[in-house]
Amino acid sequence: MTDASRPTTDITLLGRSYVIACEPDQQAKLERAARYLDRAMIGIQAQSKLLGTERIAIMAALNITHELLEALDAQRAGERSLDELSARLERALADAPQR
Repeated sequence: MTDASRPTTDITLLGRSYVIACEPDQQAKLERAARYLDRAMIGIQAQSKLLGTERIAIMAALNITHELLEALDAQRAGERSLDELSARLERALADAPQR
């Protein structure tokens, strides 16, 4: 497949349009990600009108990465908690008198 025939999707960030190569089955996910990023960038831009687009994009990327890492840490903590509960349940079942 040549670059000219690759499927693309248009997204908008801070009012500027971008054409992104994207398979049709991934289009909705790309558009959702673009809306999320756009909202993050708009929020940063609203705090300081003096920042350039590149700096806004970097700050948005750092903020989103921080959110992702916090969510991953919470997920891992939840998984550890479930593992501990499962082990306690298994011990309790093993220690229970058999009928």
